Amino acid sequence: MNSTNEKKIFRLRESLSKNKIDTVIILIEENRRYLSGFTGEDTQFDESAGALFINENKLILATDSRYDLQAKKEAPLFEIYCYKKGLSKEMGQILKGMHTKRLGFESMRMSYSQYKKINEQFASEKLDIELVGADDILETIRIRKEESEIDMIRKSLSLAESVFNYMLPEIKPGMIEKDAAWMIERGLREAGAESVSFPAIVASGPNSALPHAIPENRKFKKGEPILFDWGARLNGYCSDISRTFVIGKPDETFTKVFTTVYDAQRMAVDAIKAGVSSKLVDDAARKHIEGKGFKGKFGHGLGHGVGLAIHEPPRIGPLKDTTLEEGMVFTVEPGIYLPGWGGIRLENMVVVRKDHAEVLNNTDCLNNRIGV
Repeated sequence: MNSTNEKKIFRLRESLSKNKIDTVIILIEENRRYLSGFTGEDTQFDESAGALFINENKLILATDSRYDLQAKKEAPLFEIYCYKKGLSKEMGQILKGMHTKRLGFESMRMSYSQYKKINEQFASEKLDIELVGADDILETIRIRKEESEIDMIRKSLSLAESVFNYMLPEIKPGMIEKDAAWMIERGLREAGAESVSFPAIVASGPNSALPHAIPENRKFKKGEPILFDWGARLNGYCSDISRTFVIGKPDETFTKVFTTVYDAQRMAVDAIKAGVSSKLVDDAARKHIEGKGFKGKFGHGLGHGVGLAIHEPPRIGPLKDTTLEEGMVFTVEPGIYLPGWGGIRLENMVVVRKDHAEVLNNTDCLNNRIGV
């Protein structure tokens, strides 16, 4: 693991040099773990398990007494600095020892309050350190997955699918959305997942027209769409799947919508390969859906990157264009949402290869009926 982390740090140092940044501070939990191996978790946005300070010559993991022993065990490449007065107050001391003049930071993670405190501390210590946003550098660190990471994502996905397949026979008319969601989350934990990637979505009938529906006390009924969206976190890596089912015989609307979404997903996957525009992939699905009479009924992006975080680059949608590269892992999840009736979303995970997309899922989206 150390040699792998050394390669990651080498790539980061190259980027810092090109951007004339002396030192970078890493606050985002997933970036911190990716570069150091330290698994300490931030319990909420205004709390932190620690920060990495990386420059050409030094690797420092700053944390507090809660994580001191854990950090020493998990991050052997890093010098451990245990702060007692808080990170903002002791940052100057760390940076003086690193001879820092330009400090790169993750503006997406650092709050304005924290930014202000750090600048005030620098001023009080008469430190001439410029804070420089480094999001573009750090965003690209994890966007291409190594084969070892892809294997971990594949295992996480396999666990999530196997748990769902085990519970699928339990889905019957009268089951409550909340109960089905808990069944999934409990099953993932019992099967060995560290946690869920996100709270499971179970939405039936009209509720399934809400892409991020919160499970309610609504009961499943025959003939209605039932949308499931769930994932596991295993060895730090996330998985994300959506499937839509009907109990009993589907009506004409379900059949038409489902077939349209299924074909749109297949067309998008067929368009994926290294060097292709992400917008072109999104267009492949979106134009098919619009051509079948559902313009305006697919409002979200086609997919998002998945790795140590459940949502990370690349974003696959109409707003931002990314040239796809080998090793990128993301979801392909077209959907159609009809207010008052319901919605259908099908989501697989893929990895970009040189001339195709490798679908990581083992279960087929086409299986959509429960019972008779």
